[in-house]
Amino acid sequence: MVSDVSEYDDAVLAEREDRDALRRVAGLSTELTDISEVEYRQLRLEQVVLVGVWTTGTAEQAQRSLAELARLAETAGSQVLDAFVQRRDKPDAATFVGSGKAAELKQTVAALGADTVICDGELTPGQLQQLEKVLGVKVVDRTWLILDIFAQHARSREGKAQVALAQMNYMLPRLRGWGDAMSRQAGGIGTRGPGETKIETDRRRIRARVAKLRRELAAMGTAREVARASRRRSHVPSVAIVGYTNAGKSSLLNRLTKAGVLVQDELFATVDPTVRKARTPSGREFTLSDTVGFVRHLPHQLVESFRSTIEEAAEADLLLHVVDGSSDAPAEQIAAVREVLDDVGAANVPELIVINKSDVADPEVLADIRRENRHVVTVSALTGEGVDELLTAIEDDLPRPAVEVDVLVGYDRSDLVAQVHREADIIEIVHLDTGTHVHARVNPQLAELLQAAAVSETP
Repeated sequence: MVSDVSEYDDAVLAEREDRDALRRVAGLSTELTDISEVEYRQLRLEQVVLVGVWTTGTAEQAQRSLAELARLAETAGSQVLDAFVQRRDKPDAATFVGSGKAAELKQTVAALGADTVICDGELTPGQLQQLEKVLGVKVVDRTWLILDIFAQHARSREGKAQVALAQMNYMLPRLRGWGDAMSRQAGGIGTRGPGETKIETDRRRIRARVAKLRRELAAMGTAREVARASRRRSHVPSVAIVGYTNAGKSSLLNRLTKAGVLVQDELFATVDPTVRKARTPSGREFTLSDTVGFVRHLPHQLVESFRSTIEEAAEADLLLHVVDGSSDAPAEQIAAVREVLDDVGAANVPELIVINKSDVADPEVLADIRRENRHVVTVSALTGEGVDELLTAIEDDLPRPAVEVDVLVGYDRSDLVAQVHREADIIEIVHLDTGTHVHARVNPQLAELLQAAAVSETP
């Protein structure tokens, strides 16, 4: 419904235009020059060739991983020219793909006019340097590609700081340059003297930046914890939306709360978390938080940097694990999400599997997910199908208040009755001549207030 999101249209359109401006411009060069690592890594990707090493699993799984890498590259603003998969027992220690494949890859890159090679895996500093030396073009691994996308999509101050910290931690052991650029001596203002090399200067600056970012994020984390503590004191249940990237988490949040979060068919469209209030069919309030999407082999730098954000899931009373029903391999996506949740201590939080995109999902895929998971609801955030059933399931799974009260509250304390509607599990509410008869399960603090305000049923 257009009216539901009209107030957010300008902001959403502005963000879409900003992201579209990051797309590749034909003829814009990213030739390697004698520049610092920081500048080098900030250059936009252009025409790329993908290469993967298939060590475990099936050929189909290897192809899916490479297809996902292609989508990541396109999200970052690249044009994918070609892709290769090599079968090996393990990645080559020197060049990731081996000397023979590297020579073949060099010919392909030259023939296609590519300026970047993206590897489906995290390369060691040595592999990165050796492969660039052989190919003569920029080499980017999966980890840096994901970090680059996060850097493009982060909008909040905390999100930008988290991404910057992850990038710096990744970059620090991989500082290098072309030719002798990073080995030359650097002197002047901002360095320790003429005996310091350029690479040493960059390394020192990065370490200083990392220390500053950690201090800033610690302060932001305190504010986030204060907000969580406030919600706990008010006894408002919290629900966290988690799931694989592009599963439809933001679309579902918009459907449930009219939050106006940007929705786009690309990986990691949402980086910054969003918290909104929602209500169950009976009127009980709860908070709904959208978290960053997960992916296979999510860089550990990101997990560490976004830990305070992802920990919203660990503090939640219920997880809505959104699964893309149209995916070819939903089981793999579920496993990848649960791996990250386990890493942040959210493995024991009650989980409700929400299969999204039911309007285009394969019925056999839906049946497989239901067979493998105990608690499943099927919805379509696009059409609204199944949303009512989802809200009912959320209400059933939310923690119930511990104290049962059966009191008559005078009409002069309508504020308490309103609080009961917001926070309590209502059994019965009846309006009588002498007041409001409340029979409900409430938290201990509210129970004390209701007992203190109770009046006699006879005037």
